[in-house]
Amino acid sequence: MIPSRAQIPVDKLALAVVHAPDRAIPAPAGAREESLRFLLQTAADSGVNRIATRPDGDSERWLGQAWPFPSPFQVTVRTVPIADGVDRVEARARRSLERLGLPRGDTLLVSSASDLAGAEGRALWDRLLALKDRGLYRRIGFRATIEDGPALLARRFQPDVVQLPLNMLDQRAEHSGVLSELAGLDVAVHASAVFAGGLLFISGEALPPEMHRHAPTLSRIRLRLAEARIDPMQATLAYVMGRPEVSAVVTSVGSAAELRAVIAAAHAPAPALDWAALQLEPATAMAAAGPNSQGRGRVSSAA
Repeated sequence: MIPSRAQIPVDKLALAVVHAPDRAIPAPAGAREESLRFLLQTAADSGVNRIATRPDGDSERWLGQAWPFPSPFQVTVRTVPIADGVDRVEARARRSLERLGLPRGDTLLVSSASDLAGAEGRALWDRLLALKDRGLYRRIGFRATIEDGPALLARRFQPDVVQLPLNMLDQRAEHSGVLSELAGLDVAVHASAVFAGGLLFISGEALPPEMHRHAPTLSRIRLRLAEARIDPMQATLAYVMGRPEVSAVVTSVGSAAELRAVIAAAHAPAPALDWAALQLEPATAMAAAGPNSQGRGRVSSAA
C-alpha cells in the first residue's frame, strides 16, 4: 500500500480569480486571456488544484478558454439567486459547466443561505440533489454567514460543503462552535473572506466609513504583528489554514504575481501568536449576540 502524501499548505488553497481592472496587472488590449492562462498555469505548477467561480459576467467563459490541458482543477460553482425560480437556478448551474468547458464540476454551492430558508428552499435543494445524482456535480452545499445559523441549516439539508467567512479579525465561526458543529456533521468547511476585505492592509481615511471606529484596534493589531516580525498576509493565512475543520481556504487573486505572494505566505512557518488577541472584537462577545444578530464585530460577508 502506498502511503498518502502529507498535506502541504497549497492543498487547502482555492482560488477565486478576480477579473476587476483595478486588481489585474495593466496589459495591452487582447492580453487578458494570456494573463489568465499564465495565472492558471502558475497555479497548476504550484500544486493549487481548486478554483472557485461565480456566475457573473464572462468570468466563467474566460476561465473555460484558459484552462491548462489537461486541467488539474476541481471547480466550485455558485448558483444564481432563486428570485427567478428553481428552473432558472438549475438551468444556470448546467450552463455554468458549459461555459467552463467542463463535463462536471466538483462542488455546487447555493449562493445565499437565505435562498434555502425561503419557501422554495426544499425545492431548490432537491434540484441540487438531482444534479449531484446525475453526476454533474460531485458535492453540493451552500454559502452562509454566522448570522444565517449554518449549523442548523446543515442539520436540515445535510450538505457536503458549507462556505463561511473566517479570518483572523473575525473568529466567530471558531469560537461560537460552528466549525466544530459542522465537523461533527461530517460537513467540509470552505473558508472565505480570509483577508477580511483587506482591513489589515489599509489604514486611516482609506478604511470604509463603517470601520473608522475600529481604526485604533486595527492599528494595535498591525503593531503586534510588526513587533513579532509577521507579515499580515502570512498571519491571516496561518490562522485560517491552522483550523483543522477547514478543508479549503478561498483566496481571491487577480494576477500570477498575487498568486505567488499568497503561496509564499502560505508556506511560511506558522507563527506562534495569541490568535484570540488579534481579533477585531472578542469572538465570545460577538457570538453572545446570537446567530441572527448582525453583530458589531462582523468584518465581512462571504466572498
